[in-house]
Amino acid sequence: EIIDDDPVVAKNVRGTVTFATAGPKTRTTQLFINTKNNKFLDGQGFAPIGRVVRGMEYVDNINAQWGETPDQQDITQFGNDFLDQNFPGLSQISSAKPAL
Repeated sequence: EIIDDDPVVAKNVRGTVTFATAGPKTRTTQLFINTKNNKFLDGQGFAPIGRVVRGMEYVDNINAQWGETPDQQDITQFGNDFLDQNFPGLSQISSAKPAL
């Protein structure tokens, strides 16, 4: 099922939580946190839906060793066991909650 694209009504600045997309009508439930200002994403359909209000220092300490790997399709197909076995030291978010 296609998830409708969200309108981009906020800027992709440091600390915003944004839906990932590969173009129109390709949005899934994948999110990322902007670790720097990414103004260029604003015109590409990347819609921020929230922001980190506390704990950005933890985001800054996420292990960047693996960069853009592992492949997202492998993550979807094989899950956390695959990540644990093949990417030692990969940072994981164990919990998050909305600030109201």
